[in-house]
Amino acid sequence: MGTTTTRPILLASSSRYRRTLLDKVGLQFSSASPDIDETPLAGESAPQLVARLAASKAQALTSQYPEHIIIGSDQVAALANDDGSSQILGKPGNYANAVRQLGACAGRRVVFYTGLSVLSAADDTQDTMISEFEVKFRDLSLQEIEGYIKKEEPFDCAGSFKSEGLGITLFEYLRGDDPNSLIGLPLIALLRILRQQYAINPLTTA
Repeated sequence: MGTTTTRPILLASSSRYRRTLLDKVGLQFSSASPDIDETPLAGESAPQLVARLAASKAQALTSQYPEHIIIGSDQVAALANDDGSSQILGKPGNYANAVRQLGACAGRRVVFYTGLSVLSAADDTQDTMISEFEVKFRDLSLQEIEGYIKKEEPFDCAGSFKSEGLGITLFEYLRGDDPNSLIGLPLIALLRILRQQYAINPLTTA
């Protein structure tokens, strides 16, 4: 996959979406799935949850990959309510849940929080950050919702859509620094950390 770096990189995820994102910027990496409990803690906000899980995913693989730079990431969507509160949306898992999620999101604003953690297992240094990306859904009919879900089957995507595909038809607007965050990995922030902390730059690596 891509170019060679002086430090081995591990993606602490089994997500095909995150692998595709790393592939497209030419990084050489391997991947492994961390075994952690992803249950939210009592009173934990969406940003707190994704930051904790991203860091925990990276930390879970340090003993198996002691020389690697390990990338952990996690994402949740938060549906904004009129009273200022928010409802966390996870992966729908099936058709019925996806219909309910998109029905609830129609005409409303959803904020996606993506946690990123980059850990050097060799010296136990870790950088963790959160990317926010706002999505405003347009008013959607049940026919549109069902038609979209049948065509794209976004059952493994938080919020029940794929922004890189037909999901773009669902929105009034997208607002944020990095659209890759919606797919599951804030590439701009990741590449900045790799350049600044580890001198890894796919543009200058042979």
